[in-house]
Amino acid sequence: MRRRLRVQSRSVQGVVTRALASLILKGEISEGSVLPNEAELMSRFGMSRTVLRESIKTLSAKGLVESRAKIGTRVLATQRWQMFDPDILAWRMALGIDARFMTELVEIRQVIEPAAAALAAARRQPSHLDRMRAALRVMSQPAQTAQGFADADLAFHLAVLDASANSMMRGIGAVIETALAASFMLSSPVDDPVRQGNSVAKHCRIADAVEAGDQPGASAAMEAVIMDPAVRNIEALRSGGSKLQPQTERPASSSLP
Repeated sequence: MRRRLRVQSRSVQGVVTRALASLILKGEISEGSVLPNEAELMSRFGMSRTVLRESIKTLSAKGLVESRAKIGTRVLATQRWQMFDPDILAWRMALGIDARFMTELVEIRQVIEPAAAALAAARRQPSHLDRMRAALRVMSQPAQTAQGFADADLAFHLAVLDASANSMMRGIGAVIETALAASFMLSSPVDDPVRQGNSVAKHCRIADAVEAGDQPGASAAMEAVIMDPAVRNIEALRSGGSKLQPQTERPASSSLP
């Protein structure tokens, strides 16, 4: 019975934590604002003071809020948020991808992936090339589904990161893997055979350069692969003024009260 109660308590805490985080990430509770007092939050979410305080502690550890005596719990500036935290990424993804999110994802990819491709050209092992070629075969299949193409695309890029033999680069890839998967889903070219062929050809140039030990070529080829669909996606988001909801499996978000 005690174990069941503890599990239920953690489940309630998770729901409350996600709900509060979503309100903050959406800007409904803006930066610098003080959260409602404990009594109001307890009434709104229907949970105990203990669960609420644990949720606030979790958000504080992720850099979203800060609690101070006689002031309350204040939402911190965006720069303090731990954007690489897997929960924060998942919560942001659940709210939809907007132009700002896509732009920031592209920028971090531009910093990491071309450098990783250059290192891969110097350090790759046969097994890494096997994984890249296997992913390319799946990506090139006619009548491929958007999900199938996106999964193979992700597998290709993770193989390049692994081939870099840099644990920090691979670690960043693991952290943003969910965001990458959603991004690849949005940019999947399977609805247009010409675009699909062009995408596969550009990825092939990365693999060829890595196999040949051509570090500048691998880096340039990776940059091209990143930017082509990114520009198209960002322009679509900006012109549409909305968010895109990628159809990928993500941690379920809670319904906001």
